Amino acid sequence: MKPKIMLTAGGSGGHLFPAQALASELKRRGYGVELITDSRADKYGSGFPADRVHLVKSDTIRSKNPISLMKTAVKLGLGTLQAMKAIRAAKPAAIVGFGGYPTFPPMFAARLLGVPSILHEANAVMGRANRMLAKGANAVATSFPLKTLPADLSAKASMTGNPLRDNVIAVCGQAFNAPEEGGAFHLLVFGGSQGARVFSQVVPEALKLMDAKDRERLVIVQQARPEDVATVEAAYREMGVAAQVASFFTDLPERIAAAHLVISRSGAGTVCELAAIGRPSILVPLPGSLDNDQGRNAEVLADAGGAWPIAQKELDPQRLARELKELMDNPGQLSQAAQAALAQGAPEAVQRLADLTETLVGSVPATLQKETTS
Repeated sequence: MKPKIMLTAGGSGGHLFPAQALASELKRRGYGVELITDSRADKYGSGFPADRVHLVKSDTIRSKNPISLMKTAVKLGLGTLQAMKAIRAAKPAAIVGFGGYPTFPPMFAARLLGVPSILHEANAVMGRANRMLAKGANAVATSFPLKTLPADLSAKASMTGNPLRDNVIAVCGQAFNAPEEGGAFHLLVFGGSQGARVFSQVVPEALKLMDAKDRERLVIVQQARPEDVATVEAAYREMGVAAQVASFFTDLPERIAAAHLVISRSGAGTVCELAAIGRPSILVPLPGSLDNDQGRNAEVLADAGGAWPIAQKELDPQRLARELKELMDNPGQLSQAAQAALAQGAPEAVQRLADLTETLVGSVPATLQKETTS
């Protein structure tokens, strides 16, 4: 029987989905898998292919206020103790972390216990939490080429790509069919698991500025926050635009594959799925990040010719209406962008990361595995 591998990821989809993809692949290869995460993962837990899920305390550094910092330190300390208990019980051969502050307690606990580890960085720039953890990891896996890694991390880094879930892999390879002149134009709009309010505000207003004949072509699928769904639906209904609006789509990869154009944020998972499926996009990076991670992610597709980034402060209805009109009138431009995005895709990323994990497990003597978790 093959040994057990422990995965750790923050409780958001951006961190959990690549972990879920690796878990599925490792189980296909005969490994046992356990997950350490935080309480936010409850809504995803039932679908995660783990033998056991451990919830540990965690927190994010939000300010330099001494009291706030102390509270965060206490939570991270408690989380580390909980993670050490879980690791000792599971006796994993290795642990793979997928970023964010919730991975800090398990990854730090693994280092204290001598358990070999891999840290996966999903974004085009390494985040603060991952920079702290990377020094203690045996290997660093990246989704994109990272140009800013220090020499000590570059030596143990390899680009695997971002692991994609099985439902994404299932639609990879579906050809992009450019919209026909005067025919239906399928537009997909989404902004993360909770939707992006800016899209609910800007997209309907942009369509009001377009000619009626262009609006009649549109078939829209849009994700919105629950409190915005009715308002967005009413706006499209008033304009006579065919639209399906919901707060969450369980079949989002299929929706991406069916789209002629996607308007979305540029989280690492989104960018990697757009590339693997091969669909053109208007990307609006989430503003305010200290690391500008979504901006860097968008640059990867933009530099390849597969996407058109627009800063949120520049996304007004007039700008979006012009962009949509130009792309609707130029199906060849959409086809070129789809091919350019596809060239950046890495549907084999999960196999690469699983191979790296097996290499790490194979390099650690079984006696050492037993000693470090006893």
